[in-house]
Amino acid sequence: MKALYTILAALSLFCIGCSSDDKKDSDGNEPEVPTAIELKLSDPNATAETKALYSNLWRIQEKGTMFGHHDDLLYGRNWMTQAGRSDIKEVCGDYPAVFSVDFAEIMDDRSTTSTLNNDRARVIKEARERGEVITACCHLNNPLTGGDSWDNSKNTVAKEILTEGSATNVKFNSWLDKLAVFANNLKDNNGKVIPIIFRPFHEHTQTWSWWGSSATTQEEFINLWKYTVDYLKNKKQVHSFIYAISPQLDSQGTVDSFLFRWPGDNYVDFIGWDSYHGTNTTAFSTNLRNLATLSQQKLKPCGVTETGVEGIVKNGAPYDTYWTNEISVPLTGKKVSMVVMWRNKYDPLHEGTHFYAPFEGHSSVANFKLLYASPNMIFSKKLPDMYTMAANTTVK
Repeated sequence: MKALYTILAALSLFCIGCSSDDKKDSDGNEPEVPTAIELKLSDPNATAETKALYSNLWRIQEKGTMFGHHDDLLYGRNWMTQAGRSDIKEVCGDYPAVFSVDFAEIMDDRSTTSTLNNDRARVIKEARERGEVITACCHLNNPLTGGDSWDNSKNTVAKEILTEGSATNVKFNSWLDKLAVFANNLKDNNGKVIPIIFRPFHEHTQTWSWWGSSATTQEEFINLWKYTVDYLKNKKQVHSFIYAISPQLDSQGTVDSFLFRWPGDNYVDFIGWDSYHGTNTTAFSTNLRNLATLSQQKLKPCGVTETGVEGIVKNGAPYDTYWTNEISVPLTGKKVSMVVMWRNKYDPLHEGTHFYAPFEGHSSVANFKLLYASPNMIFSKKLPDMYTMAANTTVK
């Protein structure tokens, strides 16, 4: 009996020890309880899932940076619309944490002829099912001239959109109507509307687009932004959008550089940044610090919403250590929620070099696997539950 008592006592102590250890992290420390914080969305009627995602976009910045890739689930360098495929997954065994997509063909006059819109809806739902984050830009055609996004030949487009009852206003509203129908019917397996980080009028600092700095005044751009947000959330009852602004800044700037034509704190939820700085790592690192500083000042999560080097080269030669040198190292220690690489164009004959992420057989794959293993880089498998409210976080 004494021997049995000794065994039971030892087991009891072991269980207590296990229970105590379960509350500690891998280093044996008590888990850190996050400081309570209250965040605010531009849409007070945002869905519970949208508010939860927003809370986690803020909190994940304390843990690392989510890796993303534009159109990664839709097509790749060597394939088109094949379910389950991803250039990123095929080189590291995991999906990106962030899936970036373009809503323009869902909205504008291409909506009736696009062959990809059904697949866009499909892959968004697949990403959500895995718990990934979805962000969307819009390379919208010019609603005044009928040209593409790059048609900046007239500086009256925004003015015409904002003129109630004009032909351009009516057309633009019809595009927003189509987006609203798409967004409100984009539901997960539980019938819940899928939240989207929506970033219209991206790279507004540049001159290339009809909404850019050469084709609009500051007042026109700000009013266009506000008009779009108000129309979607108030008139069309879209309550699943987190509104992200995304200026482009390639050279070294300041905190104020990210506030170019800022529509106001009540109209911006997420501070994005498109950076095509090449291999100017110093500029990238400085701007990352400034972006994170602004994020903390305004209590709004932030991220690099587009970046990369076309063809992954340096001085014309393959840059096989790009991923550690230019992405994971500069992001280490920065409170930035995501970094999203631009797309890999479908080009099975490899006639061009329009790709910004590795694909199977590319010379930078080994280095990309080092990025994947970096403790500060977060891919799909390492994501927390992004659609349940983060601890000690309130979103109004």
